[in-house]
Amino acid sequence: QVQLVESGGGLVQAGGSLRLSCATSKSIFSVSAMAWYRQAPGKQRELVAAATTGGNTNYADSVQGRFTISRDNAKNTVYLQMNSLKTEDTGVYYCNARGQFMAVAINAWGQGTQVTVSS
Repeated sequence: QVQLVESGGGLVQAGGSLRLSCATSKSIFSVSAMAWYRQAPGKQRELVAAATTGGNTNYADSVQGRFTISRDNAKNTVYLQMNSLKTEDTGVYYCNARGQFMAVAINAWGQGTQVTVSS
C-alpha cells in the first residue's frame, strides 16, 4: 500500500508563508510525478502544482509566482512553499503521487492537511 505522509499546514495571516511536505518511499517517489491539490469548502479539488521525475513543474494560474513545488530526491519528499498567501488559498491540501512501478499503476493520495489563511 502506497503511503504519503503530509505535514506543514496551519493557520496564517494573509501575506504570510507556509511550507507543506509530503514524504513517501523511495520506490514510489523515484517513479512518480508528485503534485499538490487543494479543496476549498464547497468546491471541487483542483491542481495547485506538479513536478515530474525529470524536474518539470507546472502551476495553477492562481498560484503562479507565489508557490513553488520542489522535490528532494535524497529525502523522497516533495515540498510546496507558499508565499504571499491569500484568503482564497484556504482549503485542504492533498499530496498526490502518480506513476507506474513494475507494471502497476500508482495513483496515491495523502490524508490532507488544512491550510487556513485569515484576513
